[in-house]
Amino acid sequence: MISRVLDDEVGKKVILLGNDAIVRGALEAGVGFSSTYPGTPASEIGDTFSEIAKEAGIYFEYSVNEKVAFEAAAGAALSGVRSLVSFKHFGLNVASDSIFPLAYLGVKAGMVIVFADDPSCWSSSQSEQDSRYYSRLAHLPMLEPSDAQECKEFTKIAFEISEKSGIPIFVRLTTRTSHERGIVKLGKITKGKTEGHFLKGMKYRNFTPYLIKTHEEIHTKIEEIRKAFSNSSLNFIVNPGVKSDLGIITSGVSYAYVSEALRDLKIKLPVLKLGMTYPLPEETVKKFLKKLKSVLVVEELEPFMEKEICAIAREVNPKIKIYGKNVLPATGEFTEKLLISAMSKLTGKKFGFNFEYHTKMYKKIQIARRLPLMCPGCPHRATFYAAKLNGKDIIFGGDIGCYIMSIHPPLETQDFFLSMGAVQGLTHGIKKVSKQKVISFIGDSTFFHAGIPGLINMVFNKSNPLVIILDNRITAMTGQQPNPGSGITGMNEQAKEIKIEDIVKACGVENVKVVDPYNVKETADAIKEFLDKDKVSVIIAKRECRLLATRKMKREGIKIPKFEIDQNECIKCGKCLIEFGCPAIVKRNDGSYFIDKDSCTGCAVCVQICPVKAIKAAKL
Repeated sequence: MISRVLDDEVGKKVILLGNDAIVRGALEAGVGFSSTYPGTPASEIGDTFSEIAKEAGIYFEYSVNEKVAFEAAAGAALSGVRSLVSFKHFGLNVASDSIFPLAYLGVKAGMVIVFADDPSCWSSSQSEQDSRYYSRLAHLPMLEPSDAQECKEFTKIAFEISEKSGIPIFVRLTTRTSHERGIVKLGKITKGKTEGHFLKGMKYRNFTPYLIKTHEEIHTKIEEIRKAFSNSSLNFIVNPGVKSDLGIITSGVSYAYVSEALRDLKIKLPVLKLGMTYPLPEETVKKFLKKLKSVLVVEELEPFMEKEICAIAREVNPKIKIYGKNVLPATGEFTEKLLISAMSKLTGKKFGFNFEYHTKMYKKIQIARRLPLMCPGCPHRATFYAAKLNGKDIIFGGDIGCYIMSIHPPLETQDFFLSMGAVQGLTHGIKKVSKQKVISFIGDSTFFHAGIPGLINMVFNKSNPLVIILDNRITAMTGQQPNPGSGITGMNEQAKEIKIEDIVKACGVENVKVVDPYNVKETADAIKEFLDKDKVSVIIAKRECRLLATRKMKREGIKIPKFEIDQNECIKCGKCLIEFGCPAIVKRNDGSYFIDKDSCTGCAVCVQICPVKAIKAAKL
C-alpha cells in the first residue's frame, strides 16, 4: 500500500484505501506538514504519513492530542507551508476551540482539516455525532468525497480553495469512505515547501477592534466560494436527460448507496450529487428543483442539507414535496436495502427480493454472540482482575482506549465512560459528593491527551479517588501508534521518553507507585493500600502491550512461553476463564478446561490465579 501511495507513474491506476487516497491527494497538492492524533476511522491517514514522510520529504507527527495537532498544522500554514491535519469526529470536538478563531486569523498556505464521522459507531462508541454542522458554526467550507478517487481529487481541490480564500477547509469522511478500497488514477506528486517563514506584524484579526470586520469578511468569502463552485465539477447531475417527477439529492458515501439501489431497482432518476455541502451551491440546487414534483434527500445522518434545500425549494418551487428524514432514519449507517425500500415506496417499483422474508429466516439462524475482548495476555486484564479482588462495591470509572472492552463480562470494570480524559473529572465529582471507593482507570495515551488537567484538579480541590494509569507503552487500540511515553516519534526517530510517574509527581500527587500488572499480588496489594488514602493516589500499571511484545519476540527469534492445564490437578473451578476471562482458555463439552497454545502469549497470569496450581509451563 505504501509503494502505491508514493508511485510516481502518472496516469497509473491503483487500488487505494480511502484514507490512503487522502494522503496521495495531499502529496499531489504539495503538502509539507501533516499531524494527527490517531482515531479510527481516520487512523490510517496518519499511519500512512508516518510510513512515507521521510521518503516523501515532508514532516509528520503524532501530536499529544487533536487540539495540539491542529495548532501545529495551523502554525505551518501561517508560515506558508501547506498542511493537513486529520482526526476522527470526537477529535474535531477537541480541536474546535482553536478551529473557530483560526477562521478569523486566516492562513498563508492551504490548510486541510480531514475528519471522519462514524455512523453506527463501528469504532467510536460514545455517540453518532454528525460533525458537518461544524462547517456552519466555523464558517469554513466543506467537501464530502464519496469514493477513493474523490478522496484524492477533493483533497487537492481543498488545498486550492483554502489557499485562494486564506481560510482552512474541511474534508468530511465517514467510516465507509475512509475504509473502502477503490481504483484511483494517480496524478503527479508535487514537491511542496517544507520550510516557511512567519511574517511578524500581522493584525490580530481575531481580536478587537478587527474582529467584527473579519467576521464580515468570512461571510463574504463563503459567498464567493458558493458562487465559484455552483457549477463546478464538484457538483454534477447523473442522468440529466431522464424525464422524471422525482429526483434525488445526495452527497458523500450516500451517493454510493443511491447508485447501487437505482441499479438494483433497474430504474433511472436524475441525481444531483453534491461534493461541496457547505456552502451549498444554491444556484445548482435551484435549477435541479425547478422541474421536479418531489425530491429525496439522502444523507447520513442529520438533515444537514435537507433543511437548506427545503428553504431553497420554498423560493423556486413551493409545491415540491421534499422527502428526507420522513422516509429515511437519522440514526444508524445507511444500507443499500434501506435505500431500495425507500425508493420502492416513492416510485412504486417493486424489488424482486423479499427483504422481510429474508430477515425473518435470518433471525432463525442461531449465531453465537461474540463480545469484543482484550487480547490474550493483555496487561490491562490483569490490572482489572487485581482491582476486583479488592471488593465488589468499588466504583470503576472508565475512559477511552482498548481497555474500554473491560465493560464486558467477566471483568465488568467500567461503570461509565464519556470522552478522552473525562474519567478524571467524573471520579473527582463522585468523590466530592459521596463516601464510596472510586477507581479512575485511564490509559497512557489518554493520560497524555487529556488526563493531566483532571489529575491536577483532584490535587488542587482535595478529592481522593485512586487513579490507575494503564501504561502499555503505546497507543494500542488505534493501531500501535507511538505516544510521548513510547520513546519514538511518528517519523520513527528516537525521542525522549516521558515518564508518567514524573508527571504525576509534578502534579502534586504524593502517593505514587509503579507496578507490573503481571504480578497480580503486588498490583492487588498496592490497590488495597492506596484505596484508603485520604489524598489522591496514583498507581501506574506498567507493562508493554502484549501484542507489541510478542511481535518483537518473533522478530528477534525469542520463543514465546506457553502454558497448559494439568487435567489431573484441575478442579474445574473455572476461575481462569469465568473470572479472569483469558481468550486463550477454552471450556470443553465435558466441562474440562484447556489452553489453546496458538492463542496463548505466555503472560503467566493464569498460573498465579489458579487456586490449585494446575496451570504449568508447557514444553516448547
